[in-house]
Amino acid sequence: MAVIPRKVKFRKAQKGKNRGMALRGHEIHYGEYGLKALENGLVKSNHIEACRVAVARKLKGAGTLWINIFPSKPVTKKPAETRMGKGKGDLDHWVANVKRGKVLLELSGVPEDLAKMVFRLLSFKLPVKTKFITRAGH
Repeated sequence: MAVIPRKVKFRKAQKGKNRGMALRGHEIHYGEYGLKALENGLVKSNHIEACRVAVARKLKGAGTLWINIFPSKPVTKKPAETRMGKGKGDLDHWVANVKRGKVLLELSGVPEDLAKMVFRLLSFKLPVKTKFITRAGH
């Protein structure tokens, strides 16, 4: 089950640039522990879904997970072995623009060692380098 927007103003978007640091969402808001991005990148909707499923399986209903990113940017792709021109390709997948410093996921209601272990597992599923943070010591 891919996470995609219900409705968008424009079907296709330009690539744009992804530079700089996160000015918003760089602190823990909801949980006790967080997973912070250390580099800029694009996180696909299936990466986010893989993280959600992994947490659900690992914690077996214990604790609460908050996902602070949403894939709202469409990415298009042209078919393989297609000549240049003939317009922009069809929509392929959705991504979330992530800047360094952004808290991607938050967790509460579990011991710190378990949270650390879960976030380590999730860091392998994400395409950006991440760091474990707590509410007390960022």
